[in-house]
Amino acid sequence: MFPNSEATAPLPPSRTTSPDPVSCGLDDEPPSTPRRHPIWKDVPDHQWDDWKWQQTNSIRSVRQLRGLLPFTRDELEAIGKLEADYKLAIPPYYFSLINPDDPDDPIRLQSVPSPLEAEGGFELDDPLEEDKDSPVNGLTHRYPDRVLMLTTPNCTMYCRYCTRKRATLTRGGWEGISKDDERMIEYIRRHPEIKDVVVSGGDPLTLPIPKLRYYLENLKAIPHVDVIRIGTRVPVTLPQRLYDEELLSLLESAEKVYIQTHFNHPREITPEAARVCRSLLRRGMMINNHSVLLKGVNDSLQTMRNLLRGLLRIKVRPYYLFHCDPVTGAGHFRTSVWKGLEIMEGLRGHMSGIGIPTYVVDSPHGGGKIPLMPNYMVSMSDDAVILRNYEGMLVRYQAEDKPGTITRTPTRGVSGLIQGDKTSLMPEGNERMARRRKLQLIDDAPAGCGSHAETPEPRRGSAILPLPLMNGQHAANG
Repeated sequence: MFPNSEATAPLPPSRTTSPDPVSCGLDDEPPSTPRRHPIWKDVPDHQWDDWKWQQTNSIRSVRQLRGLLPFTRDELEAIGKLEADYKLAIPPYYFSLINPDDPDDPIRLQSVPSPLEAEGGFELDDPLEEDKDSPVNGLTHRYPDRVLMLTTPNCTMYCRYCTRKRATLTRGGWEGISKDDERMIEYIRRHPEIKDVVVSGGDPLTLPIPKLRYYLENLKAIPHVDVIRIGTRVPVTLPQRLYDEELLSLLESAEKVYIQTHFNHPREITPEAARVCRSLLRRGMMINNHSVLLKGVNDSLQTMRNLLRGLLRIKVRPYYLFHCDPVTGAGHFRTSVWKGLEIMEGLRGHMSGIGIPTYVVDSPHGGGKIPLMPNYMVSMSDDAVILRNYEGMLVRYQAEDKPGTITRTPTRGVSGLIQGDKTSLMPEGNERMARRRKLQLIDDAPAGCGSHAETPEPRRGSAILPLPLMNGQHAANG
C-alpha cells in the first residue's frame, strides 16, 4: 500500500491539497475540502469510508513514513529510536490532511514523530498523578462528584503530546470484560456522591461494541450517575468510525452520554468531521471540545479564532483550552502561560461568549484544573471595583447599594474612578464610541431643509446619550 513511486508526488488540487495558510483568515469557513494523499487516490469510496479499512491501513512504522514524507538521514535515525518508546498510528484519512511540503505543518506536528521528543526537560510520565488518585485500577477519583475511567490503551491516532503515554504504551487491547472493569463499575455503584463519569482511555470508541455496551449499560443503570462523558478523538482522527449505525445507536441508547472531543486546528474541521457531529447531535448528544495549546499548531490568535469559529459552525461547543501538560516527550509543544493569556485576551469581546473556552492549567500533584484568564479587575475599594473590558475601557462598578464610605479627594486616572469623580475612562480612538457619535449625529440632524424642516423622531429603541468627558481627554475622543 506504500509504493515509493508515488510517495513524493505533489498533491494535486482540490481533493488533496491543504489550504494556503495565507487564505486561512476570518473568511475561511471550515468544513474544508475533502482530500486524499495520492497513494490512496485509487481506493474506492466504500473502502475509504470504512473505518476498518482505515485502521488496517494506518501508518504504524517509520519505514512507512519514510516513503511518504521527506526526512533527513538524521531525522530518520532519531525518530526510528522513538518507535520502541511510543506507539505510532495515523489513519490514511488523518494523514491526508498533512501538507507534505511543509515540515512544520500543524497536522504533521500532532501525528508524526519528531526528534525533539527525545530531548529531556521538566517532563513526567504521569504529570497529573492520576495513578496516585486511583482507588481501583483504571479509575481516577479526584474531584468529589466525578471519576475518570481508563477503558483501553488503544487510540485511532497517537497524539505526540499525549498526557497518557504511560497507558497507551501498552501493546494490544483489552477485549474482554476484566476484573478491573467490574471493580470500576462496582466502585461507582457504591459511591452515591459520583454524578459524572468520564469514559476515557486511550479512546473508548476503539473498543469492541460488546465491551463498550458493558460500560454504558452499567453506568446508565446506576441512578446517581447523571452524566456519562465519552472522551474521544474519533470525530477528528477517524470520523468513519461514527458512520456505523450500531455504534451511534448504542451511544444514543445510553441516554446520559455527552461527547468530549478534541479539535486542535481549523484544518481538522472537515466535511467528514461535520457529518459525524451532526449525527451525534441528531441523537441528542451534546458535543464539547477540548483543545490543547500547542506551539506551532495553534499558538496564534488568528488560528485559535478560526478554530473556535469553525467549531461553532458545526455546533461543537469550545469547552476547555488546556495548557500542554509537562509529559515526557512533549516539551517542544509547550508555550508560556503568557501566550495562552495573550490568546484569551484576543477572544473575550472579539467573538461570541459561547465560542470562548476556559483556559486551564491541569495542576501537577493532582491539583486538578485551574482556570486562568486576563485580569479584568484593575482595582478596588470598599465602595466599588474598577473593571476593564476587552477594549481597555475602565469602568467603576458599585456592586451593592450602600452609602459611600470614601472621602473624595481630587485625583486622576484609576484613582479618580475609585474616588467616584468619574464613572469611566475610555481609550482614545475607540471604534464603538465613534459609531455612537455617528448615530447621534444622524439622530440630531434635521429632517430636511427650509422653514418646514422638523426635528427627526429618534429611532425606536434608541438611547444615545451625550458622552461624558473623560479625564485628560476631549469628548470627541471618548
